[in-house]
Amino acid sequence: MAKSVYYYWREASSKADPYQGAKEHITQIFNAHRGRYGYRRIQLALRNDACYLNHKTVQKLMTQLGLKSTVRPKRYQSYKGAIGKVAPNLLERNFGASKPNQKWVTDVTEFNIKGERVYLSPILDLYNQEIVSYEIADRP
Repeated sequence: MAKSVYYYWREASSKADPYQGAKEHITQIFNAHRGRYGYRRIQLALRNDACYLNHKTVQKLMTQLGLKSTVRPKRYQSYKGAIGKVAPNLLERNFGASKPNQKWVTDVTEFNIKGERVYLSPILDLYNQEIVSYEIADRP
């Protein structure tokens, strides 16, 4: 190892940490919000307290302090896309049938099996609530 590296390290280790106050402030904000604030929101909270730091600096200091925010899971939304053509309501909530094969209904159900989505579409006879047929597919 070169002498210059040793002297550089010795000089750098003797200097005070320029971000010591900011680290304490970051830890205080993080604990006040029970670990829910990430580096972006902490940076905004610091800015509100007149402590101006770059978001990358806040992220680096949080990594050094071992602070990691908890990520809230996103809510499931089943529909994403444009609304298609609406089918006419032929049954009008009359789910009874006087004879077999008069009224059939179907629906698509999504299952998650071994990390993959599988779709089940049974056809139900409303006369005796028997499944006439079903289809299993990897897309709806």
